[in-house]
Amino acid sequence: MTPDLLPLLAGFGFGLSLIVAIGAQNAFVLRQGLLRTHVLAVVAVCALSDAILILLGIGGAGIVFTALPWLTTVVRIGGAAFLLGYAVLAARRALRPKALDADEPRASAALLPTLLTALALTWLNPHVYLDTVVLLGSVANTHGDARWLFGAGAALGSIVWFTALGYGARLLQPVFARPAAWRILDAMIAVVMAGIAASLLLGL
Repeated sequence: MTPDLLPLLAGFGFGLSLIVAIGAQNAFVLRQGLLRTHVLAVVAVCALSDAILILLGIGGAGIVFTALPWLTTVVRIGGAAFLLGYAVLAARRALRPKALDADEPRASAALLPTLLTALALTWLNPHVYLDTVVLLGSVANTHGDARWLFGAGAALGSIVWFTALGYGARLLQPVFARPAAWRILDAMIAVVMAGIAASLLLGL
């Protein structure tokens, strides 16, 4: 293996280890994938956002959060409020689930609100800054001149993961042809969102 590829592969693996977990962002991408609604746009927004955050982390933006602790507090409160609101909406859907018929035309949410939700779930989550900007940025900088290659690997990991999650979700469509499956999914999303919001507020 070419030595130059080692930082790229290391970044790829490290990036996946941070992003492959049940969280607000992943839950949203999964749901959009199941609905087959604006999947490409949502995947692109999430992957591009991660890439920007990775670049900021490698560029030293993590120092800002260390020097200005109040900024983290503001992000925590804003993120918690948004996540609690999204949890309420998911809980309401869980109480009134609908079956998914892949062959039946269905009304979908407009593109702009969908993208704004994806952006909010990414940029209003302080865990993203701690994991991507601070932690990943710190690890990347241990690679010296190869830190940007490490960052490129991490960004590639985000692209692969979100693409697989968004477009792979359709393989589960036969399962979600039943309202009960949607009830379970939305209930889990509500719990995840509320749990993350609670952890943010308890961390103040």
